[in-house]
Formats: sequence, structure tokens, C-alpha cells
Amino acid sequence: MKYKILSNKWRPQNFNQIIGHKYTVKMIKNSLNFKKIHQSWLLSGMHGVGKTTIARILAKCLNCKIGITSIPCRKCKNCLSLEKGKFLDFIELDAASKTKVDDIKIMLDTTKYAPMCGRFKIYLIDEVHMLSKHSFNALLKILEEPPKYIQIYIATTNIHKIPKTIISRCLHIKLSYITLHNIYNFLKKITKKENIKIKKEALKIISNTSQGSIRNALNTLEFIRSSVKNKTEIKKKYIFKLLGILDKKNVLKLAIEIINNDFNKIFNILNNAEKIGIQYSNIVSSLIIFFHKISLIKINQKKKKKYNKISKYKQKVYILSKKISFKDLQFYCKILLQGKHYLNNSPSPKIGFEIMLFQIFQYIKEKK
Repeated sequence: MKYKILSNKWRPQNFNQIIGHKYTVKMIKNSLNFKKIHQSWLLSGMHGVGKTTIARILAKCLNCKIGITSIPCRKCKNCLSLEKGKFLDFIELDAASKTKVDDIKIMLDTTKYAPMCGRFKIYLIDEVHMLSKHSFNALLKILEEPPKYIQIYIATTNIHKIPKTIISRCLHIKLSYITLHNIYNFLKKITKKENIKIKKEALKIISNTSQGSIRNALNTLEFIRSSVKNKTEIKKKYIFKLLGILDKKNVLKLAIEIINNDFNKIFNILNNAEKIGIQYSNIVSSLIIFFHKISLIKINQKKKKKYNKISKYKQKVYILSKKISFKDLQFYCKILLQGKHYLNNSPSPKIGFEIMLFQIFQYIKEKK
């Protein structure tokens, strides 16, 4: 049997399987149930949150043999053809590779022909922001007066590059990132069904590194699963090494030395991290998360902590929160957030990270 990657195997096939986007899904289902369906849809949001998935499910709902429905049967010829990517009335264009006006014109010229086997002829243009100015003008013409049997879906990860004339003629659906809670629960369900042995803490690490994208999370899980033997339990220590992430104890040590302004100890930690392949971009992200966590603790300082009921790690974090001011925390976060620029543009990530440390060093020195 041909192997199917997780992101394809677990791609939702109906609206009830969509992760997150509760109110967006409800709106689409209502429009289908009440037969109040817009002809042009614009789906925007970061990669891996479900833009093309929603477009494909919508196409299935409109062309299902049982009629227009919010719950496609997934058994009829049309539904099965759509799921296999063989439905003749579903035309998909990747605008990232087809940016020329001739490419869009060839596709749009087919709009004058009625559907061959479905109720609607559906066009999906992915990464539409990559189209040229002339291509947008060609698209605008069909969006103004599309034939009744035409449905046009356009998807983008960069809504700011879409002309306002295009946006105004579409039903704009903004898809936000998927919450860590939803991603964690989804991964927990998948690992159980796929019989992947993995610790809960390890799943949380994968969720945290997904950046709100289900596809990112599934691809990371795929990568980790492929690197271990079958039935081997995946532990968080292994994931830290594999993904190039600093574990929380070393993040705490690094944060303490940054606050203490002890450069010798900071460089020792960084040198050890570099030897085992820890990426500087991940170190920056880990520090931002850590200082944000400390900030939240300071905001909720009224809540009394009982040291005998929390781990030693949490005790150290709580004690550290007492030693640093909220103002300093926000400055560190600001420098680190801006520091992404240094990492990308410096001669090496190490130099970029050290420039951030120099700014913090100067701030602490001037404060004294």
C-alpha cells in the first residue's frame, strides 16, 4: 500500500472535521443550508490554517449528487472525484508559479463553457497575491459578472498585496491561526490513531513550534516519527535535539545570566548549545516565550505560591520573577523581537544574537 503523509491523510473532508474556525464554518454551513451562496470567495490567513481545505470542501458541498448541502455524502462520483483531485469541473491554479497574464487568461477563457459533470464549475487560485497587475485586471473582469454556474475561490497568505477592487468583489473570510490548545488536542488524537508512542510534553513542544499552523504541526510530527524506529517512545529530550531547541532548564540558565549580565557564562551556554546543533532563531524564540511567562507571573503576583507544591524549576522561575522589574522584562522582549532582523541580515546567526546581547548589556550598564 502506498504511504500517505500525515498532512494529506488527515486533511479534513467535511466541515465537521475542520480544526478551529468555529464561527467561520458555521457561517459557510448556514449559507449552504439556506442556499445563499456567494459566487466569489477570498480566503486569507497564514499557511497551513485551512484555506485550500475549506475551498475544496465547499466545492464538494456544491457538487454533491444529493444536492447543495453542508454535509457532502462522500460516496457519490462527484465527491469521490473531488477527494482524489480528478473532478473535471474543479480547476486549481497555483499563482506562485503561474503569474503571467497569459496563464490566467487561458484559465478564465474556459469560464464560458458550462460544467461537464457537476452543478458548478469551480476555480481555485492559490497564493493569488503573486499575480501580476495585468493578471489581476483579467481576474477582475470575471469577478464583476461571473456566469451563474461559476464559483471562484482565491486564497492568499498576504492580503495586503491584493488590490481593493478584487477584495470588494469577494466574500472575504479571514482565517486566524489555530490555537495551541486545538493543535495539541488534534495531535493527541492523531498519535493515538496512528499508534505513535509519544510523551505529552513532547506533543506540547511540537504544538509550540507549529506557529499556529496545523500543517506545520503534522509535518514536524512526520519528521520526528520518521527518525525513530517503530514502537519507540518519543521523548521530549529527543525532540529538543532533533528540532534544534534549547530545553527549558538551559533557557532558564541563559535568562538568569542575561539578567545578571554575565557574558562569560552566557557564551559558555551558547557554545555548548551550538555544539549540539541548537539554532539561534530557536534560542531567541525560547527566550521571548520565557520572558513573556515571567511577565505573566509578575502580573499575577497576588496569587501566593506554595513552594512545597510546585517543582524546583517553577520555584526558580518564580524567584527570578521577584528579582526583575516589569519594565526590564518588556525591554528584553522588545530587543529579542526586533532581533529577528539581526539574525536574518547579519554575517552569521551567532553575530546577530550577540548584537542583541550587546544592546541588553548597554541598557543594564546605563541603568546602573
